[in-house]
Amino acid sequence: MSELRPPLAKELSDLSPRNSAGFFYVMLCTVLSVSGIGLSMSSHGAVWFFGQIVLSLAMLQWFILLHEAGHRTLFRTKSLNTFFGYISGFLSGLPFSSWSIIHFRHHKWTGWQDLDATTVSLVPRKLSNWERVVIDISWRLWIPIFALIYRFNNYWNYPRLVQFVAKREQRRKIVAEICVLIIAYASAVVFIGPMTLLNLFGLAIIVSLVLQEILLLSQHTHIPSNVSQGEDVRPFLPIEQEVFTRSLRFPGLISKFLLIHFDAHELHHMYTRVPGYDLRKIPYQTENEVDWWEWIRRSKGLSGETFLFKNRTATGFPL
Repeated sequence: MSELRPPLAKELSDLSPRNSAGFFYVMLCTVLSVSGIGLSMSSHGAVWFFGQIVLSLAMLQWFILLHEAGHRTLFRTKSLNTFFGYISGFLSGLPFSSWSIIHFRHHKWTGWQDLDATTVSLVPRKLSNWERVVIDISWRLWIPIFALIYRFNNYWNYPRLVQFVAKREQRRKIVAEICVLIIAYASAVVFIGPMTLLNLFGLAIIVSLVLQEILLLSQHTHIPSNVSQGEDVRPFLPIEQEVFTRSLRFPGLISKFLLIHFDAHELHHMYTRVPGYDLRKIPYQTENEVDWWEWIRRSKGLSGETFLFKNRTATGFPL
């Protein structure tokens, strides 16, 4: 039964990270990955296709594990979270160091669209004709350009990253990790071969990006937010961020075992220290949670420009 008021964070002290749960999800994701690669090595088309779907789900879950490790909520200890954060980052194509910095800023400035590094590019503005065409076609045809822009602009774009990093030590760390990842990926292309890699991972990467895009864009897009316009404003407290966030409601087993409750995004913003695998234990029903398919169906009925650069106050979008 849901409480009428959100519980205080101190009332949820028993919902803390557990190494047993962390290792369970790492092993589950590893099994998905190995199974997907094994199936994708088949010369039988149907088996290969099924392997790509399995592998795409594994890539999605590595991305979610990166998110948990960045919050230090996957495992109980900092060292385990850091170690598996780097592993998850490598397997999901994201540098863990820059992810942690940008994602911390995202949580600090949620509700202020122009101060949140992950949403500032969506501050309402007049689009050029070519931007409007590309955005609308990509949104309509499920081409995941938004997931790609999100990744490269926020986590690989070093000139942009340094705007948010003052310490030289952190900057060197980011550069080092980006270089290591580039060398590792380039080495895989050289030693395994580009066509083999394309056959093993090509479709899986595309499907994974499509899935990630749906999850990411559902969380804060087309929801009323504030714009600071350069004024000195205060960050919203985690408990105040519910109104700036949306959750999707997936079937229970999918939410628990595949998404690790990444779909419960309002609860995550309100209680950042609660591990994802425990979020649904919080006795509170958030106000912006909607059925996943209903949200996809209705949001895809909007043009890309309207969905990304306007909000439901202006459009009357009901979700």
